[in-house]
Parts: sequence; C-alpha cells; structure tokens
Amino acid sequence: MSGSTSQLQVDGKTVDMAIKTGSIGPSVIDIAKLYAQTGMFTYDPGFTSTASCESQITYIDGDEGILLYRGYPIEQLAEHGDFLETCYLLLEGELPTAAQKADFDYRVTRHTMVHEQMARFFQGFRRDAHPMAVMVGSIGAMSAFYHDSTDISDPHQRMVASMRMIAKMPTLAAMAFKYTIGQPFVYPLNSLDYTSNFLRMCFAVPAEEYKVNPVLSRALDRIFILHADHEQNASTSTVRLAGSSGANPFACIAAGAACLWGPAHGGANEAALKMLEEIGSVENIPKYIAKAKDKNDPFRLMGFGHRVYKNYDPRAKIMQKTTHEVLNELGIKDDPLLDVAIELERIALSDSYFIEKKLYPNIDFYSGITLKAMGFPTSMFTALFALARTVGWIAQWKEMIEDPSQRIGRPRQLYTGAPQREYTPIGRR
Repeated sequence: MSGSTSQLQVDGKTVDMAIKTGSIGPSVIDIAKLYAQTGMFTYDPGFTSTASCESQITYIDGDEGILLYRGYPIEQLAEHGDFLETCYLLLEGELPTAAQKADFDYRVTRHTMVHEQMARFFQGFRRDAHPMAVMVGSIGAMSAFYHDSTDISDPHQRMVASMRMIAKMPTLAAMAFKYTIGQPFVYPLNSLDYTSNFLRMCFAVPAEEYKVNPVLSRALDRIFILHADHEQNASTSTVRLAGSSGANPFACIAAGAACLWGPAHGGANEAALKMLEEIGSVENIPKYIAKAKDKNDPFRLMGFGHRVYKNYDPRAKIMQKTTHEVLNELGIKDDPLLDVAIELERIALSDSYFIEKKLYPNIDFYSGITLKAMGFPTSMFTALFALARTVGWIAQWKEMIEDPSQRIGRPRQLYTGAPQREYTPIGRR
C-alpha cells in the first residue's frame, strides 16, 4: 500500500520517493529507482534498515515484545496448538479446519521415511562429524533423490517438496544424531505424532521398547513452534537469496541450514550452555556477574538480551514455563549446570543492572537448558533449530517464488579498493 511521498535532496536535485505502508509496523521508503535518478546507492551494512521484500507471514515488534505468525500471537499458538498446525498456518495463511488438519497430519506422517540409499550416504561422514555438517550435506543431497519435486515453476512440485522437507527433516536430524553416537538408525512410526516420533527416532534402541514421555514431547513440540519462523533473519534471507536464482528448494533449505549453523544465529543456545559450563558452579556466579558488568572485560553473558527484542522475548516467557515443567518431570537434582542456570535466571530477573539494560533471559537460554535435560548433546541444538525452522524457510521461499515482483537478489557495494591501474609484467615488478 502506497501513501505519501518523501523527498531527498541530492546535489541540488529533488528526488521523490513513495512511502509504502504495511498493515502494521514501520512504513518503508521505496528506493528502487534511486540509482536511476541519482546515480547513487544506499549504504546499509547488514541491511538492518532495509526491507528486502514484502511478506505476509511473520511480524515482530521488538520494542513491545510481540511475535505474530500470520497475525496470531506466538503465545496462543504455543499454548493451544501443535507444531503441525503451526506448519499449516505458515504455509497456507490460515489455521486449518479439523478435516484439513487431519489430512495435513496424514500426509506429513506418510512422508517421514527417507530413501533407503540415504543411509549409505551417511556412512561417508566421519563418526565425529558435527550433526549440522551432516544435516547441511544430507538436506542438499535430497535433490539427488527426489527429482520429481525440483521444478519450481510447477505448483504441485513445490507443494510436494514442501511436504517432503517438513516430514523428512526430523528423520534426517535423528539419523545425524544416531550416526554420531554410533547407534543404529530408527525408522519412523506412523502411529506416533510428529514430535513423539522424532523423540523415538532419537532415543529408542532395538534392544528394548521405548515409551514417549508426553511432558517431554509437548515441551519439544513447543520449542518447534517457537522456532518455526522469525521474519527476515540471516538464514531466512539466505534461503530467499538462494531461491531468487531459481535454485531447487532442497538446495535453498540447505543454504539456510548452513547459515543457521553460525554461532551468532542458530548456535546461540549452544553458546549459552558452554557459558554455563564455563561458570561451573553456583559459587562462581558472582565473579562472572561482575565480569559481565565490567565494560573492559570481554566476557559476555550468552542467552541474555536479544538483537531484535528490546523488551522481554515473548518466546522466552513460554520457554521459561516449559523448562520448569521438564525439570520437574525429570526430577533432576544433581546437575551443577542446571543449578547455575536457575540461579542466573533468578539474578537476571531481579538485579537492577539486568532490568535496566533489559538483559532478560532469551529463548536460547531456556531452550538450551531444556534440550540438555531431555538428553540432547549441545552439538544437536542447532540441528533441532533447523528442523523447526524448515517450515518457516519453506513458507518464505514459497511466498518469494509466487511474488510477481520477485527478482534475483543483487546487493550493491561501496567500493574502496584500488582505482583502475595498468598491468605490470612480472619481470618489472
């Protein structure tokens, strides 16, 4: 929606630029023709002041601590729905009816198996490979196994590819986990729901029957909902940029997973756990709190505060409750790391320094504690994040493909290198 216009004065010339207004959130200045009119580009490192696309999927208000999927508050979806309902919402734009939900669940459940030859593919990795290395490789390899869903111009093939990735990502993540710990792969079981099935594929062994703990399954399902999408973050932007070239969907999602692997993005919950391990015990907390408050000390408290949320992360509120439900269910009493986490949480919510700077515990802090309590090693945290975020990546990719104004991504630059110069033969240098 276009509204008024803005004016820019450049070398005595006035340039008119339209102001576009969304349904909620900041308006944007349309600079698409700025170069044609002025011969200049804008300079915005990290694109933090630039809207790269128009989207109807996710909205964040970092100042107010609001996260909406298709207009629905994250708190309501996590409290009342399940992950597959959220998947349907992100993909289709509306919550499903009972019949639509049953059909969607059925189709996802019956796509969970991967091609049997993919098991051999895993054997090419070293046993001590990081699960995300395995995930990035195996997601990209799906395009070699599913040729019938790589034509992005065919709506049916796009739908099939979307369903396949949502369904098979838990299987690939569980296979990556089992491979690194030297246990046999566990096939999916159609009688279980999405998250219970994943827990069984991760923790069952052929030697005995595995019973899914409903408290843990519900907690993990909530974690998946909270991580399903987060607007135009680094990995989502990577998926859109890769997709803008016409790359097949499996390659695009693999690119997103590779970006997610970075410690500043998907690896943040792993970094939070490593910080807790560094602190070591409750007795050491005052020393590390002092280090965090010291501007001259490079130590930073991981898992506190957020680049986008200047208020409390709405996902963290839900995760706080979920974390304590899991810890109570498991009755963990003698874990120094969890003792450190709970004490740090108490301090952060009561210490004036943290409150004034709004350094509240974020979702990475709580999800790391919860996943560790469930039995996942820290190396699996980002793989679980990728599993959950897959649906968001797919929804954003699908929206981009169907956008008639979509063009191949081509960021500009401010060149500061050598000006044009003449080549000197090697004997005269």
